[in-house]
Amino acid sequence: MGALDDIRVLDLTQVLAGPYCTMLLADMGADVVKIERPGGDLIRPNPPFAEDPEAEPYGGYFQSVNRGKRSIALDLGDEGDREDFLSLVEQADVVVENYRAGTMESFDLGYETLTEHNPELIYSSIRGFGDPRTGESPRQGQPSFDLIAQALGGVMDITGPEDGPPTKVGPGVGDIFTAALNCSGILAAVHHRERTGEGQFVDTSMYDAMISLCERSIYQYSYTGEAPSRRGNAHPTLFPYNAFEAADGHVVIAAFNDRHWRNLCESMSRPDLAAEYDAAADRLRNRDQLRDEIADWTRDRPADAIVGELEDRSRARPSRTPLTSSRTTTHALGKCSSRWTSPARIGASPSPVRRSRCPRRTPNPANARRSSTNTARNCSIRLKPDRTTDRPRAILPAFSGRERCRLGTVFQPFV
Repeated sequence: MGALDDIRVLDLTQVLAGPYCTMLLADMGADVVKIERPGGDLIRPNPPFAEDPEAEPYGGYFQSVNRGKRSIALDLGDEGDREDFLSLVEQADVVVENYRAGTMESFDLGYETLTEHNPELIYSSIRGFGDPRTGESPRQGQPSFDLIAQALGGVMDITGPEDGPPTKVGPGVGDIFTAALNCSGILAAVHHRERTGEGQFVDTSMYDAMISLCERSIYQYSYTGEAPSRRGNAHPTLFPYNAFEAADGHVVIAAFNDRHWRNLCESMSRPDLAAEYDAAADRLRNRDQLRDEIADWTRDRPADAIVGELEDRSRARPSRTPLTSSRTTTHALGKCSSRWTSPARIGASPSPVRRSRCPRRTPNPANARRSSTNTARNCSIRLKPDRTTDRPRAILPAFSGRERCRLGTVFQPFV
């Protein structure tokens, strides 16, 4: 049983932040119904693609954030589709969208309208600069992307080499971290509703999320008045805490407490350093000199030998970095794939969250094998029990939920 088996989510999101958020909910068992515009999510045609376009007529980007969901195409500007959407809202627990502020209102489908149809509804938005309901912003209504969020939120200014330009963090943290925060906000709102019967509006801004991610920068400036700067892989208050060149790659060493420092010095056969710099404050003041000492020790040794030595002696938290080692990267993917039950190709890593009583749903990768009309009908989304229509609906190439169905592009009565 999934932790959210009794929760239905209407997912109006597209691209990355919103779909990642709703994928997390699907991983926890929620019935996520992805409502796409005619033609589908903007990232359906993004590469890379599978070798067989008939089996999977969309790219890896789309697959990576849309597992475990069902899908239907609705044109919210069409009166009939709008009525169908409102009928789904009456049966939903959560609605999530990531349009610019005012978009849903242009269809007369904003928070206030939807709660008239479902007073207990939890309505969640992900926007670049927040929603007017939760506070004003000079950039409100403007679109945002991961790069923009990282830049304005301060992440790029503290990332990269000390003498280099502002640098974007590799993964799309502007989207993904925002999505994770929004997911936690939705779960809190669900818990609140269980106690009070009240729905609410949940809003997460990409800009706010990036400021939150810069935690150290905030308190550092607040306490010292000094604006944080780029330090590469180093830490402003901990040492050693950095990447070091090895004979065949790089290692990272985090040995900043006194015990770890002594054990590192023993591995280096340098008891003199352990004695002279026995206090963390001394090590921090002399970090440049000590960094050179450690670098001289690691430079001519194989990375695996360094890691083995430190693990055996001190558990000084060394790690072989995957940046220069394809073997390490392959191993990491192998560990991920061992948690999947079927796909030979990894579309996305499984959920990293584990619960003792509610195990993770085994994720079905997005798949678009064509199915029979009967299979599609069995997995279709029902409207209000007292309402029927003979108007056809496009069930988009989909990604299955608990039913493990495979929906192809089929048309059928939507009842």
